[in-house]
Amino acid sequence: MATLTNRPNTALIVVDVQGGVVEGAFRRDDVIANINVCVAAARSQGVPVIWVRHSSEQLVSGSDSWKIVPELQPLADETIVEKQFGDSFEATLLEEELARLEVGKVVVTGAQTDACIRSTIHGAFVRGYDTLLVRDAHTTEDLSPWGAPAPEQVIAHTNLYWSDQTAPGRIAGVLLTSEVSFS
Repeated sequence: MATLTNRPNTALIVVDVQGGVVEGAFRRDDVIANINVCVAAARSQGVPVIWVRHSSEQLVSGSDSWKIVPELQPLADETIVEKQFGDSFEATLLEEELARLEVGKVVVTGAQTDACIRSTIHGAFVRGYDTLLVRDAHTTEDLSPWGAPAPEQVIAHTNLYWSDQTAPGRIAGVLLTSEVSFS
């Protein structure tokens, strides 16, 4: 039901699951395992998997911290979108790739919940995409020493407010990895 016309397809987007991003992330291994389940389901159903990779002063292109974690491996024919801002759509080729693939619905996983995940789900939604967040396949690091809530609270709050997100002609929501179906 996305507001985008002639976009009947769905894509899985994996945001910033890079060594330097998830190194100290909450429930890192569980989240990566859940992302792997989503990736396998997408691949088995012929659904495109789009990988997003952030570059910055802390994530220098080509460095180990910049690389996608070894537990997740993009296939040679899967798109990797390079970005420098929180929103995976901002100044990237993501929109063009989704248009080429006739995608109107995105399923989002990755890191970090309180930064690039939130920016990307909002970015997709305001651009007209149906946007689903996999509630147990996104994570963040502990920023509570700087005044943020504990990571489990950040994740829970994001899942809570995204489950009630509404806008004309679009669907938002959250689902568990076990509920992900691309059919």
